[in-house]
Amino acid sequence: MASTMESTMAATQVRPAEFNDHTAQTPTLEKDINEKLDGINVDIDAVEPDLDLYVPLKMDGGIVDDHNPLTIRAVIVGICLGSLVNASNLYLGLKTGFTFSANIFGAIFGYGIVKAMSKSKLPIIGGTFGPQENSIIQAAATGAGGISGIFVAGIPAMYLLGAEEGNPKDDFGAIITITLVCSFFGLFFVTPLRKFFVIQVARELKLLFPTPTAVALTIKSMHAGAAGAREALSKLKALSLAFSLALIQRVASYYAVGILYDWHVFTWIHIWSGYTSWAMNIESWGWYFEWTPAFIGSGILIGMNSAISLFGGAIIAWAIIGPALVHYGECIGKHQVDDDPRWADWYSFASLSNLGHETPSPRYWLLWPGVMIMVCSSMAELFVQYKVIGFAGQVIWQKTCANIHGVLAKTGRHSAYLASQAEREVKAADGIIEDPAPPEEQVRMWMWVTGLIVTIAAAMVIFALQWGMNPGLTILACVLGFLFSFLAIQIGAVTDQTPLTAASKASQLVFGAATKNSGLSIKDAQRINLVAGGLASGGADVATALTSDFRTGFLLGTSPIKQWYAQGLGTLIAVFLAPGMFILFTTAYPCILDGSEHCAFAVPSVAAWAAVAQAVTDPAVSIPLKSGIFSIVMGIVSIAQVIFRHFYLVGEREKYREYLPNWGAIALSFVLPSPVFTTAAMFGAIVAWVWRKWKLSSFELYGYAVAAGFIAGEGLGGVIGAALQIGGVSGDVLGTTLGCPAGYC
Repeated sequence: MASTMESTMAATQVRPAEFNDHTAQTPTLEKDINEKLDGINVDIDAVEPDLDLYVPLKMDGGIVDDHNPLTIRAVIVGICLGSLVNASNLYLGLKTGFTFSANIFGAIFGYGIVKAMSKSKLPIIGGTFGPQENSIIQAAATGAGGISGIFVAGIPAMYLLGAEEGNPKDDFGAIITITLVCSFFGLFFVTPLRKFFVIQVARELKLLFPTPTAVALTIKSMHAGAAGAREALSKLKALSLAFSLALIQRVASYYAVGILYDWHVFTWIHIWSGYTSWAMNIESWGWYFEWTPAFIGSGILIGMNSAISLFGGAIIAWAIIGPALVHYGECIGKHQVDDDPRWADWYSFASLSNLGHETPSPRYWLLWPGVMIMVCSSMAELFVQYKVIGFAGQVIWQKTCANIHGVLAKTGRHSAYLASQAEREVKAADGIIEDPAPPEEQVRMWMWVTGLIVTIAAAMVIFALQWGMNPGLTILACVLGFLFSFLAIQIGAVTDQTPLTAASKASQLVFGAATKNSGLSIKDAQRINLVAGGLASGGADVATALTSDFRTGFLLGTSPIKQWYAQGLGTLIAVFLAPGMFILFTTAYPCILDGSEHCAFAVPSVAAWAAVAQAVTDPAVSIPLKSGIFSIVMGIVSIAQVIFRHFYLVGEREKYREYLPNWGAIALSFVLPSPVFTTAAMFGAIVAWVWRKWKLSSFELYGYAVAAGFIAGEGLGGVIGAALQIGGVSGDVLGTTLGCPAGYC
């Protein structure tokens, strides 16, 4: 699971499940990547011996070699497909906190569209179509589908807390500028790290990049002659059918939500049994089933280990710890309906309102162990890879010295120390692997350096004038964004789980300390906390996406600078699209920003960001003592497991890693407002497990395409639902709430 709550899971910026696919020709690799998706380190020797994933893939003789893959048609098709995912991510992120990458969706759908166009004899539209151009499509799609994470977390949290007055529609210009800064800051600063992560240390540190690798293999297989074309057509049909069914189901369900979407089984029992209390007690803790294609699809992707960990975490949080906290008076719930005795036993245990002024809810109590586990496990994963940290520091220092020495040499000056460091840098690079992309296909240094300087300067001005943040704090946010991106890329390359949750929460804690005793009002401190956290985590999110694209392009032999252009053009579209979608949803559903109990969107990430901001800026809001103690204990346990797995379960014992719980998934269950999404993901994982056992070849061909279609289809259905809401023809006007508790679903 990512990816990615927020790319990226909920209440965070982790993306639980990037779109994945695997080729039927590489079953051993398919197993290896699936295990990595479950957060397990697998020895690269498990991969087929003739398939080296640390050098560019060998293409079949009949595959077209794209000499100029950066075509107008590829960029436009990629941007259009990425825009669909961007719109979907706003819906899914606000509803659940989860966002998804557009890479496999863009790769498969893009193949079908451009393959059909290539048969035309019209200029621009027609012409040969190969895997490099396909990788440009997914790069543009990834760019256009990104940066939605800040709109399902920090920015709406400002309005929820009242730290920003007015409404998003009136602040559209300011929102555009912060999106622009977050997007291009990440794009520029990570560019020079391509060679380091993708080429120099990938083999030594087993940076497999599971999802980008799977995308590259999928693209290669689709272009492998007639057999590849047939397989691609099958994938495309499966994805299209799943997309259409999910879209139709989601739109139709607005008009009968208690029948077609939410199955409140314990509410039904409550009604049928004459309004007895025990069934509503279970209902109150969120134990109902939701026919959400997105999270059934997510369950298909993540595998049984992560799904069981998610579901097990939900049982621990919402069936054991939560009820015990209420029973012993540590936490309280809130009545959902006060004027109808039939629903007197229906409570909400997920409120994050009025913090510091009343006994907290179980959700607030559980938020802190969830955050602690995420931060501790992510940091532990980073530190056990101490080799990459040391080598990274060495390479960055050597490159800096080499660049400075080059500038001095042009002016006729010389530094013996810098010259020696520059020479060491060349030797280190030669000793690892030669970059297959020639210098003319690399991103020029002046491009990313100029862009980075301009972006940071613009950030200092924009954040000072529009958000009241002084330039020093802006520089701090940029530094944190760089550090967190390094963490996110390295861990994501090994586990396929991008720890943006840890990045966002850590940045909030840092800025809480930085603004303490600064003379700022509570609301000003909260606004700065959320904006700065958004800059740090948003930049890291975009940086991770670009590095993933570079990995896909490296395997397929695509020019890095052309990928860079493609993702940059897609990102430019996302800068305007994501804020527009945010305004669409907040206009259709004002409850997103006012914290209403019966809102169509649970906004778990928004509530979590707001709660952390309050805890670090408002003296009246504190972490419950017992929650803090429990958080420390669970953090230590999660660290111990990382150490145990990395240093003890090696060699012959490595096979036992798959039985260890995924603490990141367990933590996500703690911060989600209810177990409903984990239940749907568990259902999807069971479907995938049965499907594999029944017919593995069928699952390898269709499974991940179906999952990708489900996720994107429901997301687009949510966008249509927002438009229906604004038009006054939505389900709450023309539909029925039959089967919903007290008429609310």
